[in-house]
Amino acid sequence: GAHNPQDVRFVACGDVRICRAEVVSVGLLGRVTRDPRLDEAMSARAGPSEASPASLATLTVISGRPGTGKTTLAKAFSRQRGACYLRVDAAETALARTGLQVGIEGYAVIHELAVSNLLLGIDVVVDAVNASPEARAGWQEAARRASATLVLVETTLPDQAEHRRRVEARNADIPGHVMPSWDQVQRVAWTPWDPDRDGSRLLIDTTDSRLAIATLSARYPTG
Repeated sequence: GAHNPQDVRFVACGDVRICRAEVVSVGLLGRVTRDPRLDEAMSARAGPSEASPASLATLTVISGRPGTGKTTLAKAFSRQRGACYLRVDAAETALARTGLQVGIEGYAVIHELAVSNLLLGIDVVVDAVNASPEARAGWQEAARRASATLVLVETTLPDQAEHRRRVEARNADIPGHVMPSWDQVQRVAWTPWDPDRDGSRLLIDTTDSRLAIATLSARYPTG
């Protein structure tokens, strides 16, 4: 049957833990906004932890060019930490299946899902390219809204031949997700990271995936 323009959109959170979904409104211009019905329902049911943002949770954002190991690292780290795993590719692919020409909407959806889980005290790991300063700034705002600790990570793969091998060997793990070719990856408009503008980040070489996860894990206290 016909779909109501205001519908429930569920963004996959992987197999790590169940994440809270939001009701969003997809307007005629493809903008994704929070549905006021959700605010009314949650206000009626909210406990003290939702009424005041004191989550003390951690938002880890793993950024990097396509094919540099973001998803492998983010999934492994999420499993290790028992964190909610949120992937911008999943949101963008799901929105594209509805017929939208997706731009910033995928990021907007993941911002809201991240804040919702952080406010529940659940650590969140985000997997996203974040090629531009504007994309990176959005996570700082999300962390601020949730009173969460923000950890920024950039993945790198110095060996170009290995980078190309990984890009060309990848298979889509999301139905409908179109993987970029090596030529397309080369043309990604990547703005080099500027700590003064984008915030301090941990640069991780993903040549050895086990060493990469150990490097990221060492950033967090063990207690």
